[in-house]
Amino acid sequence: MLISTGELKQKLGDDNLLIIDARSWHEYSDGHIPHAVNLDLFAFHWADTSKDGMQAFNKQTAKLLSNVGASYDKFVVFYDNESGIFAARGVWLLEYFSHKNVAMLDGGIRKWKRSKYRVEKKPNRYRPAKFMPKINPDVLATSKYVLESLHNSRIKIVDARTKGEYTGKWIRAAKAGHIPDAIHVDWKANLGKDGRFKSPEALKKLYGKIDKNDEVICYCQGGYRAANDYLALKRLGYKKLRVYLGSWYEWGNMLDMPVEKKAS
Repeated sequence: MLISTGELKQKLGDDNLLIIDARSWHEYSDGHIPHAVNLDLFAFHWADTSKDGMQAFNKQTAKLLSNVGASYDKFVVFYDNESGIFAARGVWLLEYFSHKNVAMLDGGIRKWKRSKYRVEKKPNRYRPAKFMPKINPDVLATSKYVLESLHNSRIKIVDARTKGEYTGKWIRAAKAGHIPDAIHVDWKANLGKDGRFKSPEALKKLYGKIDKNDEVICYCQGGYRAANDYLALKRLGYKKLRVYLGSWYEWGNMLDMPVEKKAS
């Protein structure tokens, strides 16, 4: 799921390569990797995982990916400033749409610049493709699915937010706290000082208490930080992984959902 800056540099110009800069337009315009197109994924939150909500999400997201040129014959690389939450969200999105050939640039554009590789400022035009989504439900968790999973000992829930959000000190919805029995792993702990993912040995210290045979549901506030924990777990070889797309923005605003505030 990761590609190094050196490996990406070797692939620049390949016809089957699509590089997506998942940062804001302002950041993209200030300098981006050659040939990259911009798709500010943070502009597209989603907090309705009902049946109708997911149908709308599928339709909207497929259009976005089509517009930027995504197709199943492309090798798609997402990046942001580091091995961050926006690129991780992009990788998870394509996994959700059953796209197998996708990766995150490890270290992002900061690592690219530290490697003294060329950047450009002129925007690259989109080359739209017809992206017909093939939904992979195995990597998605809805509010209904999470609720039904709460008393299943073989399903673990991981909260990728800050400690303040997890304990309820920082309130970002109608209710504060976390999903009952959720394990707290702040996504920032996945990265080293250089902005790249830590080694598998270091990541094991964060997630090692979770059995690899368990299913893991990752969530945060809006499904971005959760995607980073999702990739960290994939790096460790976990197979049964899901992202709760609506995350706390949905759960914390559904007044009938159970919450906890105690620390793990």
